[in-house]
This record gives sequence, structure tokens and C-alpha cells, in this order.
Amino acid sequence: MRMLVLGAGLQGSACAFDLLREPTVTAVQLADLQVVALPRFLQRQADSRLMPAVLDVRDEVAVREAFSRCDAVLSAIPYYFNAALARLAVEAGVHFTDLGGNTQIVQEQRQLHAAAVARGVSVVPDTGLAPGMVNVIAQHAIDQFETVESVKMFVGGLPQQPEPPLGYQIAYSIEGMVDYYTTPSLVVRDGQPTTVTALSELESVDFAGDIGTLEAFHTAGGLSTMVYRYAGRIPVMEYKTLRYPGHAAIMAAIRDLGLLGTTPVTVKGTTVAPRDVFVKVAGDQLRRGKPDLVALRVVATGTSQGRRLSRAWEVVDRYDAEHGISAMMRTTGYTLSVTGQLQAGGAIAAGVHTPDECIPAARYFDMLAARGIVVREVPVPRGA
Repeated sequence: MRMLVLGAGLQGSACAFDLLREPTVTAVQLADLQVVALPRFLQRQADSRLMPAVLDVRDEVAVREAFSRCDAVLSAIPYYFNAALARLAVEAGVHFTDLGGNTQIVQEQRQLHAAAVARGVSVVPDTGLAPGMVNVIAQHAIDQFETVESVKMFVGGLPQQPEPPLGYQIAYSIEGMVDYYTTPSLVVRDGQPTTVTALSELESVDFAGDIGTLEAFHTAGGLSTMVYRYAGRIPVMEYKTLRYPGHAAIMAAIRDLGLLGTTPVTVKGTTVAPRDVFVKVAGDQLRRGKPDLVALRVVATGTSQGRRLSRAWEVVDRYDAEHGISAMMRTTGYTLSVTGQLQAGGAIAAGVHTPDECIPAARYFDMLAARGIVVREVPVPRGA
């Protein structure tokens, strides 16, 4: 398998690292606008199969040439490039997967379905953590029931040791966090797509061990297209972000004061958007880079063999101290790698599919477990 990874940042580098541990992968091209220095963990893993390359994804000629030399393209670059890149991949006859995170882009990629089927390749957007892994687990949960009443998903990327005032450090980008906290969240209520306010409907979620009690609140994007797929079929479906207690109240106050707004204001003769100031000032404070963890839970309620019951699945992953790879990099970069390998290995049908529609859960779980990321069924927490 010849793999092309777009984006030499943290997630792309983690993806390349994981690919290089697979003997069936014969080449890994890691492309970006510039590849100045590889992270130490990737340098230690690198061998002759790794080929850093300069590539501007806005240059169609260069992109087509790069795509012609691989079997699958794995995109770890900003979501707004992915619609055009997926089209070029289908035209080139190569598989394509990305970290996604924007449902409108996914809907654009769906328009490529017939062309992808004709070329015998697959396009799988939204293959990160959330959306991504959590949606595959949610679909696995749905498949265990004859009828489903509700599916609730909870995901958080957190520092192992929270520090005030937010108990949080940046896992992706602070711009993304601000977007999630200011954009209405799309859920399924009474079987219909419904919007709810971000940071709302706070609830406590208990995890075993040293994690303890977290708070959960609505944020956008995690359900992705499952909202539309299951509208009219499942009465309740929702996604919430997990943080340490107190985070949501602080962020809601900051938002409600207008400090996350995009409308420019004039301050001492200078015009600036409040959000830009917050992103700069808070971003510098929250880039701590300390050991992190990822906590995930899916709880589904329905009927099985005529009995009403609830079941829960969980993932808790932690910073890999041996290699210096964060839990967020593992649960996004590795899942991107796994999906690309499933595509190139013929395990996913041709066409455009979201992860919940096409990824074989048992095999996917086994591949994650081999990387130390364990999906396990757990007793249903009290009150869930």
C-alpha cells in the first residue's frame, strides 16, 4: 500500500507514524506546504519508506501528480480543502479519507458517490475522533438493538492534570474550540433534527479511576450526518463535549459578554474583532502541551429480544510517554491511518460513505486495540 498523508502537523505526523509501523505499507509520502523538521517520534520511526514532500494542495497539477503515485490519500489538513481534494482523488482513481469536522463539506463530498463507484474507490470523510471514532461506536451500539430509543455520545480531550481557570489545554486549535462554543448544536429530538444552544443542558458524567466526574454540554459537529440518517428512526440522538467541572459556566459567560463575537469594535482608535483578541490572548495561555487524555462514552437505549435495556461503550486513552504522542494525536491520527488502510485493503465498498455507514466495527476495534486504544463495553452508569 502506497499512502499519501496531507499535512505534516501533529495529526498528520501521528498518522504517518502509525502507517510506518505496518509492514504492508510500502511507501508513506508526507506532504505539506513546507516540511521543515519532523517531530522526534516520527524521526525515530522513519525509514526509507517515508518521503517528506512539498505540496500546495491548491495547485491542481501538482496534486494530480502526487495522487497518481499512491493508493490512498489521507487528509489531515483544514476541512475546507477536502471537497476539492476528494474530487481530484476520485478522478485519479485513488481512495480518499479525511479528518472532516464540517458537515456541509461532507454533503458536498457525497455528490461524488456515483463517480467514486464508477472508479472503484471509496471516499470516507469525518474519520477523526468526533466525528469519526465515536460515530463508529454509536453505529455499533445501534446494531445491538432491534429498536432504539436514544443514542447519547460524549467525548472530551483533556489535560490529565487540570489547571485553573478553565481546566483545559488546546488539543486542536483554539479557533475550533470557539466555533464549537458559539455554533448551535444539531441533535435529534422527537425524531426530528433540532438545534440547541452550545454549552447548554449541562450534566455530570462519571468515569472510573482518577478521571472522576466530568461535565458534558452540547457542541456542534459531533453527530455529523447521523442527524439526518436517523431522523424519523431514532427519537433522541445527541453529542456532548466533556470538560472538567466549571468550564462551561466560564465559557458561557465569556461568550454572553460578547468576547467571542466577530463584529469589529473600536478600541482606542484600533478596530478589532473581540474573538481575535480572545483567540490570541487565551490561546497563548492554553498551549501548555502537558500529558493529556481522551475520554469517550456512548450510551444507547432500546429493545433487544423484546426487553428494554441500556448499554454503554467507553474509550479512555492517555498520552504515550514512550513516544511523546498525545492521546488526541493517537485517537485522530491513528484512526485516519486505520481508515486509509481499510480502504486500501478493500474492506470498504466503493462510493462516498461516512464512518458509521461503512467501517466494519469489529475489525476497526481490533485494529485500534492493537494500538492500545481499547473500545470496551462497560456497565451503564447510574442515571444515564
